Order: sequence, then structure tokens, then C-alpha cells
Amino acid sequence: MTNIKGLGNSITPDLGGLPQKTNVNPQEFRDLLKAKSEEISAGGVGGPGTLKFSNHAMDRIRQRGLSFTKAEMTQLQDALSKAQSKGSKDSLIIMDDKALIVSVKDKTVVTVMGKDQLKENVFTNIDSTIMI
Repeated sequence: MTNIKGLGNSITPDLGGLPQKTNVNPQEFRDLLKAKSEEISAGGVGGPGTLKFSNHAMDRIRQRGLSFTKAEMTQLQDALSKAQSKGSKDSLIIMDDKALIVSVKDKTVVTVMGKDQLKENVFTNIDSTIMI
């Protein structure tokens, strides 16, 4: 409530339906904001069923200087749908110069590797491989 000097009445500013007071923990808000901004930067924005990237995967993308085009994100989403339809739980998705481990159930990329990390690497705990 704001008290306007000289009027003696308290008025409530119109905030367009936004609550005036929230009990949001600042750290929770920062974490949520960070997660959403990473989701946007990774191209994982969309409705339910959209592929997401874990914090670990986002760190690997940054460390390894990798990026994904919109076309690649579409290919990844299609690969996720195929893995779901076959009952996969954890998949290795191999693209041109990248490989991703994806939790199909959670629709989340767990980690990402560039072609330099693929040599002599052993992939465990996966039940399917999709090459796109």
C-alpha cells in the first residue's frame, strides 16, 4: 500500500494482477531463473515433452565450446520421441560431431561430448543408440 502525501488515503497500485507480496526464497528464485535461462539458451523451450539439458550437460557444452542449431534441436527432439516409442530409458544419441546421453524418461540430456571426447570412450548404462 502506498500513502500519497496530502491525500491521507492509502491506495494500492495496479500491478496488472501480480501479487504484491510473495514468500519466495531469493536463492530458489535465482536457481529457477538460472535453470530457465539455461533452458532457453539450450533451445529447450516449448511445451510438455520438450528435451531439457541438465546443469552438468550445460557445463559440458560451455567447456567444450559446443552449440546446437534449431535444426539439430528438432532432430534431437525427434530422436527422443523415437526412443520413447521403443521403450528406451537411457539413450546414446550420436550426431555429426557430438554425442549425448539422454534420460528418455526424464526427457533430459545428461551429458554432451564433442568428437574429441568420443575416441576410445566406453558408454555404459544405456539401453539404446540413435544415430542422426
